[in-house]
Amino acid sequence: MSLEPGYLTYPKRRLGYDHDLYRWSALRDRQPVSWPGGKTVAVWICVSLEWFPILPGDTPFRAPGHMVTPYPDYRHYTSRDYGTRIGLYRLLDAFAQAGATVSVATNSTIAERYPAVLADIVAAGHEIVAHSTDMNGTIASGLPIDEERALIATALGTLERVSGKRPAGWLSIARSQSWNTVDLLREAGVSYCCDWVNDELPWRFNNGLINLPLNHELSDREIIATQQHSAESYAEQIGDAFDWLAGEAATRGGRMLPIHVTPYIMGLPYRIDAFETLLTNLAGRAETWFAPGGEIVDAWSAQQ
Repeated sequence: MSLEPGYLTYPKRRLGYDHDLYRWSALRDRQPVSWPGGKTVAVWICVSLEWFPILPGDTPFRAPGHMVTPYPDYRHYTSRDYGTRIGLYRLLDAFAQAGATVSVATNSTIAERYPAVLADIVAAGHEIVAHSTDMNGTIASGLPIDEERALIATALGTLERVSGKRPAGWLSIARSQSWNTVDLLREAGVSYCCDWVNDELPWRFNNGLINLPLNHELSDREIIATQQHSAESYAEQIGDAFDWLAGEAATRGGRMLPIHVTPYIMGLPYRIDAFETLLTNLAGRAETWFAPGGEIVDAWSAQQ
């Protein structure tokens, strides 16, 4: 079967990608990255702190983890609320014990409804990343650009007003974007987003926005809630990932381990011990640099 003549003349068929959003770059071909203090593995913990309206929105899609049974779905609503009331504080205690500074990707409605929670996160020295308005604030290609611009502005503005600092980072719900999101985030002054998972180190869009990959395969939602593994298995898998990255970093430059955590999943009393043990083990490794996303982006940017 012969190829259509147009296949060979497609103007964007070339080495790398057939788009101009960002350039092709294989990790093995890049200049090695180094992290502060001679550390070789940046451990980036990102906590998703979310508010789920009891009446879910299905436009453009229903967010993962949203209400399931007919309204009012008190069972799922209150289990999500457990994460804000109890689970988050267990995580904050675990981070303090391990000496870990983290990112907390926060719906702006959390800031409006529970400003004391935001104050506790900031007082502990952690970074706030914007995570839309609430879990009905999803983004996809069908969302009108003016509505998306307003959603981004509301989330950033509310978090800045309540926390005292404008977030530099953005995490979309379900990591979902429209064709306009990258430019709208740059327009709004965001430095980095966490939605594109096609790498293990930061990289830059052609418009200047940086992407900090938050691998969903290493999240508690994927490993524990979706794949139904135990907390101990989760901790073992994260530890295995660290070992592999540390081995690569010994000869190929700094690596990054993203750990995505959900308070209403990991903050339960029968899981938090495994998570604390994981953090203790990571803290005891000479290679570990616990850092929030903004610090990792800054360290990487200074070397580009």
